[in-house]
Amino acid sequence: MTEVKVQKNWKKEVIAYLLLITGSALFAIGDVMFVNPYLMAPGGTYGLSNVFNTLWPWKISLYAICMDVPLLIVGTLILGPKFGVKTIVSTALIFAFTFVLESWWGYNPVIHDGAIVAAPIEGISMVQIPHDGGWFVPDYFLNTVVAGLIYGVAIGLIFRSGATSGGSDIISMILHKYTKISLGTLVMIVDGCITLSTLVAFGDIRLPIYSIIIIFIEGKVIDLVVDGMKSYKTMFIITDDPEPIRDYVINELKRGGTCLTGSGLYQGNERKMVYVTLDRADMVKLKSNLHRIDPKAFVNIMDSSEILGTGFRALPKE
Repeated sequence: MTEVKVQKNWKKEVIAYLLLITGSALFAIGDVMFVNPYLMAPGGTYGLSNVFNTLWPWKISLYAICMDVPLLIVGTLILGPKFGVKTIVSTALIFAFTFVLESWWGYNPVIHDGAIVAAPIEGISMVQIPHDGGWFVPDYFLNTVVAGLIYGVAIGLIFRSGATSGGSDIISMILHKYTKISLGTLVMIVDGCITLSTLVAFGDIRLPIYSIIIIFIEGKVIDLVVDGMKSYKTMFIITDDPEPIRDYVINELKRGGTCLTGSGLYQGNERKMVYVTLDRADMVKLKSNLHRIDPKAFVNIMDSSEILGTGFRALPKE
């Protein structure tokens, strides 16, 4: 049994590092080939590095590693050893992939509406490629969508491997420790400041707007990569007669649930509450039949991003 467990853990670690390597490579591709040529900065140390890279020519990877390493050190000193080995490996891999890609590929865009030319064409809105001297006609919307998809898959795979993003998030963690502001709000503030730096640096209002769209798409894709396509709903059904609902859930939907007892705040009468988590299709079936089963039921339906346990995803093992 011990040997089988060791083999499973070994395979799990191999898969985790393959996800980490793939995610780090995709992140570098998204940044060098899609984000940097369009002068955008969708948050993080690499977003800020894109701005520095355009203003003061130096490799994106070198700017980023000069920020990431001190942040990891300071974060460890202030927050404790929260950053595991995989986060350090992820930081190193993204740096390496970005360095190789920008050295080999340069900063040429993959998506553009027309050929790359040596000089701007009069009367046509064009963007200069950082440091290469060329110009191209941009396709901001398509590039933004593709960049958001690549970033989302990349960071989602990194999260699936067990690593964290580190970088500018460490600043948010440190500020969170000494303020009463929520971590989510601080992350938005820090990344928002990095995004707005494109407006200050280049004077183009489109850049922070498209950068925010990248962040939005990225967040949705990360959720899909980490949690999967399956969507679950949790229903709280307050009823005076839970038996018909119980019978429908068990016999028709083939699912389980929990029946809780409580009392109403207004009159203090004892009420029953059925708590059940279902996929979207079964939720629609139950909701459609509730009027027939118990027309006086009170229902609260909530999104459930992650369900662990019997009948759903297995609880994680250390």
